Amino acid sequence: MPRTGMPSMPFMRTPPVDQKDWRTLADGQTVTMFTLTNDRGSQARVMTWGGILQSLTLPDREGRMAEVVLGLDSLADYVERSRNFGATVGRYAGRIANGRLELDGREVQLDVGSGPHSSHGGPVGFAKRNWTGRPDVTDDGPGVVLTLVSADGDQGFPGRLTISVTYRLTHDDRLTIDYLALTDRATVLNPTNHSYFNLSGDPERLILDHELQIEADAFAAYAPDKIVTGDLAPVAGTPFDFRTPKPIGRDLFEVNDQLRIGGGYDHSFAVRGQGLRRAGRLSEAFSGRALEVWTTEPALHVYTANTVELVGRGGAAYRPHCGVALETQHYQNSPNRPGFPSTVLRPGETFRSRTEYRFSVS
Repeated sequence: MPRTGMPSMPFMRTPPVDQKDWRTLADGQTVTMFTLTNDRGSQARVMTWGGILQSLTLPDREGRMAEVVLGLDSLADYVERSRNFGATVGRYAGRIANGRLELDGREVQLDVGSGPHSSHGGPVGFAKRNWTGRPDVTDDGPGVVLTLVSADGDQGFPGRLTISVTYRLTHDDRLTIDYLALTDRATVLNPTNHSYFNLSGDPERLILDHELQIEADAFAAYAPDKIVTGDLAPVAGTPFDFRTPKPIGRDLFEVNDQLRIGGGYDHSFAVRGQGLRRAGRLSEAFSGRALEVWTTEPALHVYTANTVELVGRGGAAYRPHCGVALETQHYQNSPNRPGFPSTVLRPGETFRSRTEYRFSVS
């Protein structure tokens, strides 16, 4: 894609995919780290634990490389206090009310862990599994294919599900994520990537002045228990109006019931149109970096790290609003809301979803 103000990059001799065994889990499984390097020198690090995007370094307007996603230093950190940094979340991103849904006339009870609702696929969802991985280099750029088999009854979800996630760092600085899944029994599926972005390159510089624009006229409203009501509320005249670009922090602290329930922005926006289309754009003036989000999914979930507070990569102090997650997905609790697009996957069907994070500088 076109880039302005970008200095030429030297010829790269780094292998496009570097594969290394990174750590060993307590049960003896090996966690593998894949480093993807494109022709511009940009790099993405993806590990098999949690299907996690562990690192993404990209140039600013001066060509200086820096991290643009939040992360942690050690595997132990990811296992014990991950906050889903960069993780592949599933089977179902977001909440399913009381962990219950009806599927083909039968009630399904999901594992809910310590809370009242099923959240992000259950206590031991995709983000807490060790996937298998293999390199996948094409003309577009280096990639890695991660695969996981989720057994029938896993976290209460019916059906033996086989899912693959392909990360690719293209030579024009797009990070593409392709999902493909099959099941042997009717189930529900709603995976997403849970990366937190901070385009400044400094995670201690909050994202309140990042400008965000979202291609949405409505968002999924919450009831007081933070379960979606099933209504798509108009953004016009509310702090949720991002139809034209504005700083994330401009209306974040307004007195508003939805912001109070979410603790800030933690809501799904109804993306206009269908097929692969632009869902939004994030930009940061200090670095000149910009990010366009493209998706085939019906919604873009925006979470402004409202409760994040821990020591992150390199000892950085991560605190509320240190990053913003831009998650492409279906709506929360869709299986219990017939007005929302279906998330049911049946035998003989193939689930496909594509997300593109398109980076540029100005």
